[in-house]
Amino acid sequence: MDLNLIAFIIAILPVALSPGASFTLAINNTLSAGSRGLAAIIVGTALGIYTHALLIGSGISALLLHSPRVFTLLSFAGSLYLFWLGVQLIKRGRNVASPYLSARPRQTTMKEAWLANVLNPKAVMLYLTVVSQFAGKQSAFAHFLLLATVHILIMSLWLVLVCFALLTSAKLINIQKMGFFINVIGGAVLVIFAMHNFAQLLLKLMGIS
Repeated sequence: MDLNLIAFIIAILPVALSPGASFTLAINNTLSAGSRGLAAIIVGTALGIYTHALLIGSGISALLLHSPRVFTLLSFAGSLYLFWLGVQLIKRGRNVASPYLSARPRQTTMKEAWLANVLNPKAVMLYLTVVSQFAGKQSAFAHFLLLATVHILIMSLWLVLVCFALLTSAKLINIQKMGFFINVIGGAVLVIFAMHNFAQLLLKLMGIS
């Protein structure tokens, strides 16, 4: 096996530990549904990572890069989806803060977490430009699945640790206020991510970058 597993772990650590869409969704779901909500995000994100591994292993992701129109359309759809998720989280935060609302706040589903990962153009580029460098000279299909599994294990452990700490602190802090701030701030982060992606797409379409 000629893949460089140790180097991959070192390279993927800052990516897996940095706050992103999955991180934001995991925190919000944990606050509203506990461990069950967290599990939905972890499983959905894991399926998304495996999807990228399957696409790059079969060569489909490379074809997307050779078709700028298709990749631009994918990037636009992903940004639009992140924007929608962000708005939903902000609405959820406002509902949590309302003393007149008795309905249970809506959770992000496993399917939505999967889509948030699959439609993220940065995730596509990550597996095309970074992960492929550690798959070995043969770039065997099994190698991509193994690297994806390592990525998932690191991501899952990190999310479990962070969300466990969140649940522990939630016992000491007003859960309603915490829900409001985490949902609104998390939603705002996703909206900012989406707007940043939109801006990059516009610059590319205008030929500025």
